[in-house]
Amino acid sequence: MSAALIRSSHDTALAEKLAQTPEVIAIQQQIAQMEAQGVQSVRRRLLSTSVRLSPVMAPSLSRIAQDCAEKLGVTIPIELYAYSSPHFNAACVKPEEGRLFIMFSSSLLDSFDEEELRFVMGHELGHFVYQHHDIPVGYLLKGKTSIPPDLALRLTSWSRYAEISADRAGAFCTQNLHAVARALFKLASGVTSTAVRFNLDDFLSQVDDMQITDEQSGSSASAEDWFSTHPFSPLRVKALQLFHHSELMMKGGAAQMDLEMGVEGLMGLMEPSYLESRTESALAMRHLLFAGALLVADADGGISPNEIAVFEQFFGRYKYREDFNLQKLKQELPKRAAQVVKHVTQPRRIQLIRDLCLMAKADGGVTHAEIVVLKEISHRLEVPVLVVDTFINDSSGIDWVAE
Repeated sequence: MSAALIRSSHDTALAEKLAQTPEVIAIQQQIAQMEAQGVQSVRRRLLSTSVRLSPVMAPSLSRIAQDCAEKLGVTIPIELYAYSSPHFNAACVKPEEGRLFIMFSSSLLDSFDEEELRFVMGHELGHFVYQHHDIPVGYLLKGKTSIPPDLALRLTSWSRYAEISADRAGAFCTQNLHAVARALFKLASGVTSTAVRFNLDDFLSQVDDMQITDEQSGSSASAEDWFSTHPFSPLRVKALQLFHHSELMMKGGAAQMDLEMGVEGLMGLMEPSYLESRTESALAMRHLLFAGALLVADADGGISPNEIAVFEQFFGRYKYREDFNLQKLKQELPKRAAQVVKHVTQPRRIQLIRDLCLMAKADGGVTHAEIVVLKEISHRLEVPVLVVDTFINDSSGIDWVAE
């Protein structure tokens, strides 16, 4: 298994789109110009403010770095540094002069065992392997020039998925879910003493409580969550649990498509619902869902009261009207689907098909005519039509929320 194969598909898709935005291109050019003008080098600053850890000084850490580099296919020379700080932190610094730099806070090195450090090392190397430095989120979000809110949302959403990819790289190096979870528990809590005993199941239960709280309040993630560059630690552990139980880590594990959908559901706890968000992708999804729901419901020549009720659960009470021009919606469907394909990643397109299938099942069954329309929409969204059969035939009672 190579590092490229375990990267989050959301990370890849979002990064490709962000790399084409004028703001990202402009800041990349600005950084390149600063480097060309001979701004003080990163290595010079590290040598003056931190301690370089040679293999003699830190044999175990150096061995871990070498092992992780081999697993992830990193061939560039690596320099390790330690700096004094009471906070747990580590960072991978953009390569310079053919060297890659990884920094660790003194408290992290003092408090993490070898397996936990292996996860941290793999995580930081993952950022390099996946070229996350190419999208300088910090410069864009904290720079002197403000950026549009829509771009800020896309940047932070991508950053969270970039962390998921880096976590997978760390877990791939570690091959020990419990050690990985312990590391993230320490990072989140700061607790290392024996007064608290780590329990994986209890830690993961925080995610369930978050979902229950959101459902009871009838709200989605707060705006503060939307602009966070890192997923909550319990979400990261839950996402890594899905990863460990997938075909990427074990023979006969869950399909990668199911893994990515599961992770997207978790990340949805920190993102605005696509029914509420004002981003291009969310708008495209809403337009398609609106048309698709009505066309599927009308496939048999009429829309039932139950189908109207489900429609209004998504779009609001009294949003359904008898005078909807369904013929016009049918004509516009290809255009709406093309906008979704243009702006939305495949896992989120699959989520859209899932929501349409569940809406179709709301009145107790799905007819052949409705399945035909669902499969047409799936085809236009470039989603395998077998996905429709999977969702229609699933009787497990999927816990679904429009994200």
